Parts: sequence; C-alpha cells; structure tokens
Amino acid sequence: MNERPKFYITTAIAYTSRKPHIGNTYDVVLADAIARYKRMMGFDVHFLTGSDEHGQKIQEYAEKEGISPKAYVDKVSGEIKAVWDKMNTTYDRFIRTTDPDHEKAVQAIFKKLYDQGDIYKGHYEGKYCVPCESFFTPSQLVDGKCPDCGREVVDAKEEAYFLRLSKYQDRLLQYYEENPDFFKPESRRAEMVNNFLKPGLSDLCVSRTSFTWGIPVEFDPKHVTYVWLDALSNYITGLGYHPDGSGELYEKYWPADLHVIGKDIVRFHTIYWPIILMALGEPLPKQVLGHPWLLFGEDKMSKSKGNVVYADELADRFGVDAVRYYLLSEIPFAQDGNITYESFIGKYNADLANTLGNLVNRTIAMTNKYFSGKLAKPEGAAADGPDADLLATAEDTVKRYTALMDTWHNADALDGVMALAKRCNKYIDETAPWVLAKNEADHPRLEAVLYNLTECIRILAILLKPFLPETSEKILAQARVEEGFTGFDAIAFGTVAGYEVGTPEPLFARIDAEKALAEIAAELEAAKGAAAGAQPAGEAETAENVAFLSQIGIEDFAKVDLRVAKVLECEPIKKAKKLLKLTLDDGSGTPRTVASGIAKWYAPDDLKGRSVVVVANLKPAVLCGVESQGMILAADVKDGEGNAAAQVLFVDGVAPGSKIR
Repeated sequence: MNERPKFYITTAIAYTSRKPHIGNTYDVVLADAIARYKRMMGFDVHFLTGSDEHGQKIQEYAEKEGISPKAYVDKVSGEIKAVWDKMNTTYDRFIRTTDPDHEKAVQAIFKKLYDQGDIYKGHYEGKYCVPCESFFTPSQLVDGKCPDCGREVVDAKEEAYFLRLSKYQDRLLQYYEENPDFFKPESRRAEMVNNFLKPGLSDLCVSRTSFTWGIPVEFDPKHVTYVWLDALSNYITGLGYHPDGSGELYEKYWPADLHVIGKDIVRFHTIYWPIILMALGEPLPKQVLGHPWLLFGEDKMSKSKGNVVYADELADRFGVDAVRYYLLSEIPFAQDGNITYESFIGKYNADLANTLGNLVNRTIAMTNKYFSGKLAKPEGAAADGPDADLLATAEDTVKRYTALMDTWHNADALDGVMALAKRCNKYIDETAPWVLAKNEADHPRLEAVLYNLTECIRILAILLKPFLPETSEKILAQARVEEGFTGFDAIAFGTVAGYEVGTPEPLFARIDAEKALAEIAAELEAAKGAAAGAQPAGEAETAENVAFLSQIGIEDFAKVDLRVAKVLECEPIKKAKKLLKLTLDDGSGTPRTVASGIAKWYAPDDLKGRSVVVVANLKPAVLCGVESQGMILAADVKDGEGNAAAQVLFVDGVAPGSKIR
C-alpha cells in the first residue's frame, strides 16, 4: 500500500491586538479550502494556524486595561480561535506563541544562532513603527512614514541583538533562482529583489530591552526576543522542532508545502524567514502565497475609518457558508477584492439562492413529483444536443477545477463550479421537464433529463466540499448519495447507477435586500451615534485633536429638548446585536421607548434603575422593528484596546422629566 503524499500548510498567525476583521479571516478560510481540497485528493494534510502574542503593542494595550499581558492575550487569542472555529476551519493545531513548547524552542533557536555567530550584540538607532513592530532605515520610509502601514514612526535607540542577514543575501538570491515557484504570485519576487535585496540587506534586530512582554533571551534576560524571530519560528515549533532534537511531526511534514499570508508580510516570509532557516541548517519552505487584501469598498479596513466588518457577525446574519463563499470567490489570485453589504447580498442572492439553491431544489422536487424520488441511469449517452453539451461542460469543469486548485486560483475554480450550475439551469430550460411530464411516452426522456441533473448536482457537491462544506453535505444528503460516490475518486459523470432522492429543502433563503440593508444601516447608525470620534476616557482633548462642529446660536440650541429619564426596563433587540431597547420614565406619565446602540458595552442590568439624559424631541425612527422615540446621551471614549466605545451619561438622583439647561 502506497503511503499518502504529505502536505503541510500554514497561515500567518493572527496578532492579538484585537479581534480579527473579515479581511484577516480570509487568510485562514483560504488555507482551509486548500487543506480540504488536498485531503479530498488523498493527501496527508497537516494544517497549522494560531496567534502571535508578544510585543510592545500588546504590553501597552494590557497596561491600558489594567491587566497582565498574559490575561490580555488569553482573551484576544480566545476571540481569534472562536472566529476561526465559527468559520468551520479544520486546522490541526492552533499554536500560541505563549505556548511553553514554543517559548523553549525559540530560546534554544536564539542561543544556537548566537553560539554560531549568526546573532551578535550591538546597538540599534533608527526609526521604529510601533503598530508594525518594525525597524526601518530613513531610506525605507515613505514620506517619512512606515512603508507598511503608513503611520508615523518614532526614533528608537537601545541595545539589541542582530541577525546577520547580509551573510545570507547571495545564498537567498540563488534559492530564488533555483526555485522559481517559491513566490506566488510571481510578481512578489520582483518587489523583494528590487526593493530589499538589490539595495543590500541590513542586519535584523532580533531583541528588545525597552519592554518586557516577550520571550526572554536565556543568557541575557534583560533582552526579550523580537517579534519576527519569535513569530516566524512557529511554523517549525508547531511541529515540535527544537535545535537539540525534533519530534516525529517535524520529521514527517517539514518543509512546509505552502505558507498562506497576506501580501503585506511577504518580506518577512521570503527574506527573514528563509535566512533564519538557512542559519539553522533547515530546509526552506517550498512556496509562499502572498494573497491580496479584502477591501471595504475601495479602502483597507480600519477601526479609525469605521469600515470594519467581522466574519462571525456576518455569519450570524447570513450563514457561515455564505461568508466562506464570498471570501473565496471575491478575491482574485493577484488583485484585491472588496466587500460591501450591498455586494455581499447581491452575490448571495444571485449565486447561492438563485443559481445553486434553485437548481438543487427544482431537481429534487421534480424527481419526487414525477418519479416518486426514484431514478435509473439511462442507457447510453446522447451524442449531441443539450445532453452532450451538459456532459462535456461537467467534464471540462472537473478538469479545469483541479488545474486551478493546484495553483491556488481558488476564485477562478469556484467561478467554474458556479458556471456548471448555471449550465444546469439552462439545461432545465432547454429540456423543459414539465412539458415532458405531460406525455407518458416522454417519461423515459424525462427520467434521463432528471438523472443528468442529479448527477451534475452530485458533482457540484463534491467540487464545493473545500469551499462550502456544510452546503455540500446538505446537497449530498438531499440527493441521498451513497458514501462511495461522494468523493473525488467517484466524480466522473454517470458513476451512480440510480437515485432515490430525499425531500427538497432550501439551501439558501433569498434575502430581502432592501429590508436587510435598512436593518444593517440602522444598527450601524445607532452604533456610530454612540461611539464615533472616540477619545480616551479621562484624557483632556486639545484644540489640536478635536474637530468641533460649526457654531450655532442660542435659538438653535433651544430647539433641543434634553430631559432626565429613568430606565424602567431594558432588553436586547432580536436580530440586532448592537441595539438595546430601553423603556424610560420621562416624567410624562407615558413610558418612552428608545433603541440605543450600546449593547456592546452595557448589559441590560447595567442600565435598569439608572437615570439618563434623553433627547426628548428627536423625530421617532424605526430601528429593527422598534420605534425609537429619542436618543440617550453617551460620551465617546476608547476601551483598553484603543477601540471606539460609548460611556452613557448617568444623572442618578435627578427626578424624571427634569429639563437639562
């Protein structure tokens, strides 16, 4: 019996500064689709992902929250893992850089490189980007700012250890030449060579003394290992690598077949990481896939821009497979993709509800209606006409699918799958089963048509397994495909001798776009009203960082009726995770209802019995089915992570109905 071929795939480990947005989530969903495909093709797959948990930024965030860095990263790493699990990703290990085995291995790696002269002690003086935790020379800056994130850099000077990158520069270039497939897309190679290697590599700072949250250098504990030597090493420590002797997993799976990363960190994975491995005397990874970004409209997602979308929240509203489908179909191999709520809903309705869902539902329903759910394979195959064209399309789709998936063109492969579904819908129109059903003499032809369609949806379900695993299983279950015919080894058209299908059930309910967009807009507006323009609590704002509105006269201010109101009841609003429904006593004798976008920061019991300030004469608005009769006042603040938050203005002890002057 032949041993299965090995395939080791990794993602960039997510930084534990805050919960990952949907663009960050693309990394692990893409890697999961590749891992599922490779398993389907018979590979022995090992899939590693995890969280990057050390560094100055983490220490600063923890200090702001008044908790230890470990407590802080425990919380955020848990959020990351929860999103990865929500998206149905099939990783084999979720490594944390605070895991004891990783920390011990990194300390040993550092010492080995130091002992052999590849790491030396010196002093660093230059420019440093705190958010990216990266050092730059003045010539590497863009308009005086960080070339990676565009933020301001600061002057830094401290004792540090350095890795001799320059020693391995020529050897790295030679590796590029001997391994032309190392970069995907290939365009990333020219960027690395022209921007970094040709100008000459500066030695890499691999320790810090200005903060303490990191892996201590064992022989010089006032130093902690700098983030990139720490983080990048996870790809081997996650397999049990140790300089003094590695485990079975490392011997079995290394070198990695594919590192899946965002295009913004290609430099670290194609220059720093290979050189670290060369210095250790270990094999280099076979390939690095630097995928494009997912933009919100035309902009990169950013907390400061208020355009962040979270995958788990989108999945709660539209379903996990719908989010996976959008991510995997919308981002091309080499160009950035983009997401808006409008485009998401449009793609969902067009592709999932109409094209795929309608095809499966109609096929199963007609099979039940005309043949009591039972179909036999027709004798022979049509040599021409729509049958022959349908069969040729199915065969070509499978052939192109494997070629595209083997080169990581997942979006193109998924487009091909949906093109087959569209061809099936066209086939229904061409053959008109409802017309064939009227004449008993046409029933053999009708049975052949429905068999052809059922075979195609079986093929579609197999091809969709890496992308939409839950939907694939639902399709196979509705068609009652036996176990031996659900894998890629049985994908050829006509493999199944007959069918006895189950009950049709909708795969994707069509979304009322206008209603859904209105609900989303209401939630976003409510949250924006509560949290926009955040400023850290307790910090005085100055004229340099506050943008005031234009002046108004006293007559304008007099139009705003601010009243004290006591919270009688408070409850969540269904299907509106950001809204709370408050029932208020405003002194009028009639309870007032207000919907407020503060659910992220307050539980209902936090508000019951408290007195708040309400804009009493604000025009009512319906938010997610609740008529909101006003707005309660809240201050814009920042939480411990620097994220926008809301702090309700309480006026306890003041009688309901009192006017604020």
